[in-house]
Amino acid sequence: MKNFFTSFFATLAALLVFIVGGTVVMFLLLGAIAAMGEKPVVLQKGSYLVLDLSANIQDTPIQNEGLEDFAEAVGGTGAHVLQTREVTRALTAAATDSDIAGVYITGQVSPMGYGSGFAALKEVREALLAFKASGKPVKAFLNYATTRDYYVASVAGDLSLDPYGALVVPGLASQPMFYAGAFEKFGIGVQVTRVGKYKSAVEPYTRKDMSPESRAQTQQLINDIWGDLTGTIEQARKLPAGSLQRAVDAEGIIRAEAAKALKLVDRTAYPDEVFAELKAATGRTGAREKFKQIALKDYAKLVAGDGLVAKRGGTGKIELGASGRKIAIVYAEGEIVDGDGNDDGLVWGDRLARDLRELRQDDSVKAIVLRVNSPGGSVSASEAIQREVRLAQKEKPVVVSMGTVAASGGYWIATYSDRIFAEPTTITGSIGVFGLLFNVQGLANDKLGLTFDTVKTGKFADLGTITRPKTEAELAIIQQSVDWVYDQFIGKVAESRKLNRAAVQEIAQGRVWSGVEAKRLGLVDELGGLDAAIKFAADKAKLGGSFRVVEYPRKKQFGEALAAAFENKRREKGASGPLGIFVREALGEIRALDRFNDPRGLYARLPFELRLK
Repeated sequence: MKNFFTSFFATLAALLVFIVGGTVVMFLLLGAIAAMGEKPVVLQKGSYLVLDLSANIQDTPIQNEGLEDFAEAVGGTGAHVLQTREVTRALTAAATDSDIAGVYITGQVSPMGYGSGFAALKEVREALLAFKASGKPVKAFLNYATTRDYYVASVAGDLSLDPYGALVVPGLASQPMFYAGAFEKFGIGVQVTRVGKYKSAVEPYTRKDMSPESRAQTQQLINDIWGDLTGTIEQARKLPAGSLQRAVDAEGIIRAEAAKALKLVDRTAYPDEVFAELKAATGRTGAREKFKQIALKDYAKLVAGDGLVAKRGGTGKIELGASGRKIAIVYAEGEIVDGDGNDDGLVWGDRLARDLRELRQDDSVKAIVLRVNSPGGSVSASEAIQREVRLAQKEKPVVVSMGTVAASGGYWIATYSDRIFAEPTTITGSIGVFGLLFNVQGLANDKLGLTFDTVKTGKFADLGTITRPKTEAELAIIQQSVDWVYDQFIGKVAESRKLNRAAVQEIAQGRVWSGVEAKRLGLVDELGGLDAAIKFAADKAKLGGSFRVVEYPRKKQFGEALAAAFENKRREKGASGPLGIFVREALGEIRALDRFNDPRGLYARLPFELRLK
């Protein structure tokens, strides 16, 4: 017995030491990370600002700032993220900063979620062009460059391509995945109610290929986007119109020497040659040190987020301006879902509506800019957000800036505003509604041997069941709801945009449009990015160029950010090969089914996932 207690207490003591020791180590690690976050940014005179395209460029403020190093330390992926606005403001400030000698572009765009879309990249590209117009050099080095990489880097006055690299710029393609065949095999039934012949969001569940209407609208959309991309690239490279298309059709994958011969790049060069030139340009010829440089993410910390004009401050974080004159930027990035959650990458209807309500009631907030980068989603959540937009607009200017996508529910929440800005490559419109009704009768009965029986008090008491298909009477009830919501959608667009109702019905039908076409049709007011929208809001509110900017959603508290870092650790990095990408996309679309959480089962959403490759 004596040996038992001795062993027991020894084990208990060891456990306590482990827990206490582990806690101390954790706090020391957190303290070290916090110290890293507080480390002042050092900028040497004559440095190049380095824009690494490998970071995912998203609209929403970075929620877990300062914890990237921690995520990597505990085995996470350490994915780097930049905010579109911090990139554009950093480049604007650098143009007039005497300590910045030029910009160096490197890396390969790796889009995640709704980040690094063509609209966001266009804003970055425009900021690079403005920097170049200041007279400072923009240099770029590419290796195996995709369309996104080349689109941004094509602004460079000195564009180098690795001799063993290539330009992979074959054009745009959309390749949706269809589940109808799989559902048939597993005995899963799908019934659909919808309005709009172009509302193809339901097609992956009901068809094995694209409908003629879906194919037609997608073709026009990618033609519009591709036309804008090729046109701007040719203009930057001083090439004849149509030359890029001819080159990619002839070559497919354009190897380095061919790219040089076609004047798509200035030269071929190895990385060490480029670095040697950058060393010479920054006064470090022959030195073992790297060329003088500062990462854009670090430089952005020196640039205030307030006011119209972006300028660099001192050597530390910039203090916010006066609190009495504010413009609030509210980000709606991701699918629109019901509820008040806190997950990244989703627009929670109740949460965003509450933020808008608080901003409406805050007298220090003089204007609101709603930045939309969303394919839509729940009708109920979209209406809750739009209601608050309408109420806010009665009291202060509300301006919308559309990002890469602002369609269906994303357009629903945007339509009532003082002005809508979109990029030429923005995907918008998709004014339509659908209901998606699953049942597992075949799976349960035929595959699993499960059966169900029902006792009910009324004809429609079990309307919500998924154990059987809907009856004709039940489908008629749901279709009536879909028709009513669509009629409301048409009316809202006609009223808010001051368009003839018949004209709206003609351009609706669930059809998607590019930003260029949307402007022509009257669905948006002006082509431009977030900065243009902020300037319009400031002018409308008579704020001049001096005001404080507040952004929503706010950054997460430390505990939330730390939990997210541990979550990143638990998520294994997916394979990057073709098979791995296919599996990730398939699983992502299946998981997205859980986001169809509208209480009435009605949705205003884009075609399920319109990926441009």
